[in-house]
Amino acid sequence: MAAQALAGLAPLAGLSDKRLEELAALVAVERVARGANVLAVQPPERRSLYVISGEMLLAFQGGGSLVVVGGGEEASVPINRRNPVVVRTRAITDVELVALDDEVLDILVTWDELAAENSAGPRPGETRRATNTDWRVLSGIFSLSNLRSGAFAQLPAAHIDALLKRFERVPVRRGEIVIREGGEGDFYYVVESGKFRVERTVGGVKLELADLKSGDAFGEEALVSESRRNATVTAAADGTLLRLAKHDFDELLGEPLLHRIGWDEAQARVAAGAVWLDVRYPSEHQYAKLPGAINVPLAEVRNAFGSLDRAREYIVYCQSGRRSSAACFLFAQHGFRISMLDGGLWALEGRR
Repeated sequence: MAAQALAGLAPLAGLSDKRLEELAALVAVERVARGANVLAVQPPERRSLYVISGEMLLAFQGGGSLVVVGGGEEASVPINRRNPVVVRTRAITDVELVALDDEVLDILVTWDELAAENSAGPRPGETRRATNTDWRVLSGIFSLSNLRSGAFAQLPAAHIDALLKRFERVPVRRGEIVIREGGEGDFYYVVESGKFRVERTVGGVKLELADLKSGDAFGEEALVSESRRNATVTAAADGTLLRLAKHDFDELLGEPLLHRIGWDEAQARVAAGAVWLDVRYPSEHQYAKLPGAINVPLAEVRNAFGSLDRAREYIVYCQSGRRSSAACFLFAQHGFRISMLDGGLWALEGRR
């Protein structure tokens, strides 16, 4: 469906073109035959139904009726979100509908309003670190898919608003080292523009691990696990980074994505179908693993996003809880249903 066709629907009129394009890729036009009662054929189930083409008769609770014509002013309002309530419909002609998930709509509108306000610049007496950043068009980590099930999906709106205010905008020149392997974890980064190369030294040899582009995030592992940087990130071209200081990351983004559970609850979830995820080295996993556990070492987590079943629930563990906290954040940031065994295997000594 064309993004422009969505722009006239309430409450989408204020959304940016980028958001409308993302939404258009998720929806499909549904056809209803003449004479059908749409509410019977297409039960809402937390969806908002819009008439895109054709004519439809709406009958209201308590009496009264209205003919909605696709493309007209009345068609901008969902047929199942009206007052008085619509109790029956009849397609006067063949009708084309669009059904939009109510939760997606709420996420989009909330995000876009917060993003628009924070893109407009600070109010008198207010401090914002990332000035001149249009949050509405930044893709990647701020994409609709991530707002639905990624890094920001589980955050309250107040946290998102505070997050945007606390990001700092930093220009970077080609060849500049942003973080160095072995260094302290001090910032969480999101690439606004440019390209960045991720490298790690193994046996004295530099290995290139990834290339980062606009919207990609990095630097979270050292912050979550309270460890040293495990890779070097260098600017491959001039660009701009958005960075969040460690204390802001911990407060607003890091801890809310770490779902810690104890041994008893973890066992109950595994019995109900969850899967153990061991993020230790293969040599550790081989000789001391939990029943049925899958081994994905922390260094390989990013490579596992495409191979693990997102429909499953996972319980991640390591020896102490340090590596599993970093892994838990990474998986949660990419939309997985995941919790971490609080305290790791050390916390279980004498219990099993």
